[in-house]
Amino acid sequence: MADQANQLRQEVKRRLHSGSSNRKTKVIAVTSGKGGVGKSNVSLNFALSLVALNKKVVIFDLDVGMANLDVLMGVTPKETIMTMLEKQLSLEAVVETGINGLQYLAGGHGIGKILTLDGQQLNHFFKEVGSLQGKVDYIILDTGAGLTYEGMRFLQAADDVFLVINPEPPSITDGYSVLKALNEKNKQASVKLIVNRSLTKEEAERTSLNFQKASVQFLNKSIDLLGAIPDDPFVRKAVIAQSPYLLEYPNSKAAKAIDELVRSYLNLPSVYKLGVKGFLTKILFHK
Repeated sequence: MADQANQLRQEVKRRLHSGSSNRKTKVIAVTSGKGGVGKSNVSLNFALSLVALNKKVVIFDLDVGMANLDVLMGVTPKETIMTMLEKQLSLEAVVETGINGLQYLAGGHGIGKILTLDGQQLNHFFKEVGSLQGKVDYIILDTGAGLTYEGMRFLQAADDVFLVINPEPPSITDGYSVLKALNEKNKQASVKLIVNRSLTKEEAERTSLNFQKASVQFLNKSIDLLGAIPDDPFVRKAVIAQSPYLLEYPNSKAAKAIDELVRSYLNLPSVYKLGVKGFLTKILFHK
């Protein structure tokens, strides 16, 4: 079994480092310390705002316990990552083209076992996901909230991590726990803070400042505030309508904030870890 595993790693590594493309693909993992802070809504609307700026984006729903991107979009996926593996399907066969051209891939039942696949399934997974290199600009991973083993592996491997918190103390405390755990695994992880559902601009600034101070004082890690999204009743209306608020209510405060957040992100210096290739290599080789 050890020889077979080593052969698999060498083969995957060869594939990952072969070929070239002018387009760079960046992997963004979105997480939060607890459920209910609006992480999936941030992931989805951030992705759609990128699409509106002519970026090619695919979003993966990797939330093991509370996968709900399909509900937020009002779609029912025909296939998932798990059926791709079980049926040995191509990535093209399972990716859905959803709202405004956003490509979407559901994790499916059992997605939590994705890092314990057998050799054939693992090989197929890396081959198919690796094929996205150079084909899209961004891969957005909507990971599970909290400190799951699978989620932490994805966070360690991503080019950027978006940590979504809100001003409520449990969200801040749990968000800090995720940051601490990630920092212990990868001190060089690029983490950007997003404050969601703030009642006022001052509340958002106070929340981010306190979180950043704690990160520097106790973890010796500086993290940047990417942006804040205000508490907006139109977000709830959009959820009920099963339509992203960016599209359902484009003039809402939340929609304008997500657009501003995306533009701020695009203006930042881009640091790539070999895109999809680096992401997959880190998941495969770094425990």
